[in-house]
Amino acid sequence: MTDDLDAETLAFAHRMFDLARAGSTEELAAQVDAGLPVNLTNDKGDTLLILAAYHSHPDTVAALLARGADHTRANDRGQTALAAAVFRSSADAVRALLAAGADPAHGTPSAAETAQFFDLPEMAELLRAG
Repeated sequence: MTDDLDAETLAFAHRMFDLARAGSTEELAAQVDAGLPVNLTNDKGDTLLILAAYHSHPDTVAALLARGADHTRANDRGQTALAAAVFRSSADAVRALLAAGADPAHGTPSAAETAQFFDLPEMAELLRAG
């Protein structure tokens, strides 16, 4: 699929993924507001939301969710944004994802399984209370 995209478009997409990784909430939100697909996905299946969650940027997670990001999407390894946020012990991101309806049992491994495997009792409690 990327063979159909020119170098400028690919560079722009890479920059958008970098904004998600860096937690550049305002700039990324402005790009989504201007028409960037909120569920843009890279070659590994990572969405902007998954990257923001994995890199512990709860404000970016919340902004993407407010713009319709799909919290049910999993990357090519079956990982969800909620599992990523749990893995990083990002309580605010976990709360935002749960408030948006993210399912702790969805994904491989699921967020609940991630909390158990990595012995993250605070995250497990958040998921139960969610």
